[in-house]
Amino acid sequence: MKEKLRRCGIRSIDAVVDVTNYVLLELGQPMHAFDKDRIDGGIVVRMAKEGETVVLLDGSEATLNADTLVIADHHKALGIAGIFGGEHSGVNGETQNVLLECAYFNPLSITGRARRHGLHTDASHRYERGVDPALQYKAIERATRLLLDICGGDAGPIIDVSNEATLPKRATITLRRSKLDRLIGHHIADEQVSDILRRLGCEVTEGQDEWKAVAPTWRFDMEIEEDLVEEVARVYGYNNIPDEPIQAGLIMGTHREADLSLKRVKTMLNDKGYQEVITYSFVDPKVQQLIHPGAEALLLPNPISVEMSAMRLSLWSGLLATVVYNQNRQQNRVRIFETGLRFVPDTQANLGIRQDLMLAGVICGNRYDEHWNLAKETVDFYDLKGDLEAVLDLTGKLGDIQFKAEMNPALHPGQSAAIYLKDERIGFIGVVHPELERKLDLNGRTLVFELEWNKLADRIVPQAREISRFPANRRDIAVVVAENVPAADILSECKKVGVNQVVGVNLFDVYRGKGVAEGYKSLAISLILQDTNRTLEEEEIAATVAKCCRGIKRAIPGIIEGLNLWRLQKLKCQNICLISLGLASGMPKNWLNCFSKRSVVLWKTVSR
Repeated sequence: MKEKLRRCGIRSIDAVVDVTNYVLLELGQPMHAFDKDRIDGGIVVRMAKEGETVVLLDGSEATLNADTLVIADHHKALGIAGIFGGEHSGVNGETQNVLLECAYFNPLSITGRARRHGLHTDASHRYERGVDPALQYKAIERATRLLLDICGGDAGPIIDVSNEATLPKRATITLRRSKLDRLIGHHIADEQVSDILRRLGCEVTEGQDEWKAVAPTWRFDMEIEEDLVEEVARVYGYNNIPDEPIQAGLIMGTHREADLSLKRVKTMLNDKGYQEVITYSFVDPKVQQLIHPGAEALLLPNPISVEMSAMRLSLWSGLLATVVYNQNRQQNRVRIFETGLRFVPDTQANLGIRQDLMLAGVICGNRYDEHWNLAKETVDFYDLKGDLEAVLDLTGKLGDIQFKAEMNPALHPGQSAAIYLKDERIGFIGVVHPELERKLDLNGRTLVFELEWNKLADRIVPQAREISRFPANRRDIAVVVAENVPAADILSECKKVGVNQVVGVNLFDVYRGKGVAEGYKSLAISLILQDTNRTLEEEEIAATVAKCCRGIKRAIPGIIEGLNLWRLQKLKCQNICLISLGLASGMPKNWLNCFSKRSVVLWKTVSR
């Protein structure tokens, strides 16, 4: 027996342990031997108490959780069930009475517990995959006979504690001739099919073009008809199935013009210097709580490791970890993106988990690659926003996109925004919160974005439009607004009001300083006016500009004071339309004379 164990790679310990190991290899049934005289009272199989400890056979101490099954006596745990025995009750050279334990444990009650304590034993390996629930009597009788033959002594009674209702039931499976022939693509004689099933240990009842097979107790992996088809084909021999060319009609897949392929988006980001990464969907729950404090996540019952035990709520967890990994390897300029699923608990979704396809990106470090003719400039919010707008422009929905100031616990409160498609929030963009940067060991300013891609995947198909043969006209307006008023709101209002003639709106300067009250800013905006059918008259241009200005006045809340005309002259703008949506204090007298009491628009040509 010692030699057989040695050839199987198992070290001989003593007669009792060698017998249990031998039966394990011979029958596939794990067993454990206790020193009966060291057990207080009887044997109890129970769940561990939270924080309960047990010293294992290797001398290590394991702290148990409440979901761990233990073998115990009336006072203490003796070992972790199906995994490892305890030192206190183990057999040794002075053992006189041996208690053999031979059990069937549900694989779900064992799976992951050994890994949690850094263990992997022959017993846990087999119990996690399942053992034959009808094998225990045979195994304990075999072990008893070997012990009596080797050590002598007398056999005691067998104590059977079981519940038939909880043991796995043998599956009764119907195998149809039509299904067998269709999946294999070859006809196997009825007699041969019946013989194969019986050789596999099944109880077979033959019917009209079908077989009813009761799976053997040791084949708990046989549950459905396809399992039997696989077994028949395997035993029959795949090499005995003749090769036949596949005969199937190929149907050309449809591709809507409105479908925006992620491949096109990835290509654009690659062209902008980004690299695609693929990170695990399993993340560290501690890191995830830093990014999404208080958010509920799906926790894995049997994770690969503690650091990979939660399903991600966003792609930022993996991307930021990738940035740290690269920065630790002297990569000072990082631009990466990822597409993948996030997993959000949702009682309304299938199985209680909503899976959203996301697109996310991260940038940090220098704006440009190192070059002798370029100064080192760190990336900022507008670098990432520009790249993101280029992606959104592919969808044709950029005009419906709004960036609104909105708090996100992972982002800097003054340098972040929520991304809205019309009135629906589809993502966030901004600088990583300084406190989060510190906790994640990020080196320097890091910017991130994330979008719900499914809400953008249907692009607006471009419509062909005639290029105007008539000249375009530019008018510049200056608006003084409070610091908290987004310039995008003003640009959006100009586009909306002048939809028929305003073909371009651009913010080309922002001024704070001389002539502008504290807490305000002066925005210089250019309007490009053009018609496809005719040349616009000066009166029409002035009317459209006035309409835009009135629209701005209606849309912008609060009082907006002051106007710096000198600044527009310094910018050498032509055809200036100056608007003050409130008090006209601080304006030169020669300009104020041009105002009527109800006027909101002033038009004047300034020579260069």
